[in-house]
Amino acid sequence: MIAGLVLAVVAFVLRSASGSRRVRAKLLTSALLFATAAAGSALLLYAPLTPTAVEQIHTINPLLLTFGVINALVVLAINSWRQDRVSEQFPNIVQDTIVIGIFALAAILFMQDKILATTAVGAVVLGFALQDTLGNLFAGLAIQVEKPFRVGDWVTLSSQDGMVSEITWRATKMRTKAGNFVVVPNSVLAKDTITNYSEPTRHLRLFVEVGASYDTPPNLVKAVINEALRDEPDILHERGTEVLLVNFADSAITYRVRFWIGDFEADERVKDRVRTLIYYALKRHSITIPYPIQVQMSPAEASLVPAETRLDEQLLFAVPIFSQLSDEERAELLKAARVVVYGDGEVVVRQGDEGGSMFVIRRGELSVKVAGAEGRVAHLHAGDVFGEMSLLTGERRNATVVADADCELLELDAASFRRLVLANPTILDRVTAATEARRRELNRYRDEHALPVNAPDPMLSLLARVKNFLRL
Repeated sequence: MIAGLVLAVVAFVLRSASGSRRVRAKLLTSALLFATAAAGSALLLYAPLTPTAVEQIHTINPLLLTFGVINALVVLAINSWRQDRVSEQFPNIVQDTIVIGIFALAAILFMQDKILATTAVGAVVLGFALQDTLGNLFAGLAIQVEKPFRVGDWVTLSSQDGMVSEITWRATKMRTKAGNFVVVPNSVLAKDTITNYSEPTRHLRLFVEVGASYDTPPNLVKAVINEALRDEPDILHERGTEVLLVNFADSAITYRVRFWIGDFEADERVKDRVRTLIYYALKRHSITIPYPIQVQMSPAEASLVPAETRLDEQLLFAVPIFSQLSDEERAELLKAARVVVYGDGEVVVRQGDEGGSMFVIRRGELSVKVAGAEGRVAHLHAGDVFGEMSLLTGERRNATVVADADCELLELDAASFRRLVLANPTILDRVTAATEARRRELNRYRDEHALPVNAPDPMLSLLARVKNFLRL
């Protein structure tokens, strides 16, 4: 009785000093076992009992004390005393198994004849009655020891994708991306193939496939796709992106785009983003994604709508550098231009890149950002222009322009503009004069906001630099 009381007090004292919930719970169990053993001893001393009851108490008390001591020693030896966490090497299931195994050995020593006599019959009965339960138990124990996955890992179990939320004696529980709670018996997992997307690293390679027209050279398609994905933040660019030609299909050449992401949870969202970027990039470069072979289309229907049928001269008339041109001259500009489309978030031009074209916004909104300035320095709408200095002088882009929504732009490149000027030299003087005035306004804005200003060659006028770049 005294031993039971002393052990109960010690267990309660240790419990109050620990910061681990598991340690406190296990020590409470041991303390209750010790107190029960002490109560049994008290009954032997002070209560009138039958011989059978006395014999049972004498048998049970040592087992209670033994189990309590084993339980306390195991939990104290394995778990952190202060930190509220379970040991990764010895999770809950493993700790309980150790306690039960040691206690079973001690029970045999305390009840030699009785236990040994009933072990064979009991084993057969329990084996049939608890077949499924024991299968789940040992499978759960194997999972905890081998650790094919941990709580928080993204896995595929029984053809279900989800994040592991709990591993118990009977089953493994996980939460799917749809928010469903899936419980898979451990015995099923022991026979199934397990895919862990979080080990040995959370990096995951995905792929999407896209078809492109046979009329477009494969190297051009690959270059366009790689360029489209260059600035996507959800892709791990340090792991590399690959574009592979995988099939000559009935209606298209099939390309497989392989890329890496940092977490399986975002796989569908990143795939959506990659497909969207590829669509807009191919559209900008007039690379057709063919319809299925069963759909018959004429070349005219499958091609992009020509720029002159989609933009009217009023758009160019509203642009200051083209407002002085005649209707015929603006019509010629429209014939030389092409329509390009950009998706929300795509970079249209990047500061420091080489340039040779300008853009007129047909539809959409864009932000202008400059290195050294916080946020955007300008917000562009339909009718605004940018990149005219790159068109006229070949200067590098002096700002980064990003689409804030799906945009439709009219792009005029230097080669087309040169052909137009050669046919009508008077255009150059009027465009250059308007551009010089616009450049002075932009530089004045940069001075007011302490932004870096491009420093052109002071010995050359704008007109001279334009003629030099266009080889006029």
